[in-house]
Amino acid sequence: MIRSVLADPVFLLAAVVAVTLLGLSKGGLTGLGMAATPLLALTVPPLQAAAILLPILLVQDVISVWTYRRDWSASNLRAMLPGAVVGIAVAWLLAAYVSDAMLRLTVGLIGLAFVLNAWFVRAPAGAAAPRAWRGAFWGALSGFTSTLVHAGSPPFQIHMLPQRLPKLTFVGTNMMFFAAVNFIKIAPYLSLGHFSRHTLTIAAVLAPLAIVTNFLGIWLVRVMPGKLFYRLIYVLMFAVSAALTGQALVGLARG
Repeated sequence: MIRSVLADPVFLLAAVVAVTLLGLSKGGLTGLGMAATPLLALTVPPLQAAAILLPILLVQDVISVWTYRRDWSASNLRAMLPGAVVGIAVAWLLAAYVSDAMLRLTVGLIGLAFVLNAWFVRAPAGAAAPRAWRGAFWGALSGFTSTLVHAGSPPFQIHMLPQRLPKLTFVGTNMMFFAAVNFIKIAPYLSLGHFSRHTLTIAAVLAPLAIVTNFLGIWLVRVMPGKLFYRLIYVLMFAVSAALTGQALVGLARG
């Protein structure tokens, strides 16, 4: 079974592109990784795709956390992580009842509204001050959507982007937050039976590519000017949110 999947050129192409996107995302180009699960789900069932990618994410998290260990916002993590734990727990309880299409549509529309507001509505001259309750709310939504559909970036970025943090602080906080979220997700995935020797073996085969592309992402973030980086993050968030919305509408039309 494992050999047949790994010998499938369509699966291998999807897996290589998905893992490359994950690596660039974990290197700091946040948002790209959200396309990985839907892409891999074109060739294998969605839950299997998510189970294959989670161990790869955990390997990449180790590299990213070490790389950005000095660049992160403790106050934002204190606000967001407790909310994320609640969101993951709720997702665990509701996994069998929540429609992926409706969830993707909600996250996609929220992300689109946020980016369009940032682009076309006059923004405050200075950075927005973070609020603990907002951090808890967006952290909970991020944990919830990350657990169910690996789509935690838009809620996270809605809380973080208006603060206009230094580039590396923004990236480092992202890495610390999602490393913790991914680690906590292990228990729900185990209890729901998403892991198997089959999926773990495929993840192990793909891990070397994940490591190489992770370092490529780290290099790109470090050489990219801060202003260009934030422009790119907004564009990526818009693209990912539009893709989520489109996937959801297609899924609802078919359902």
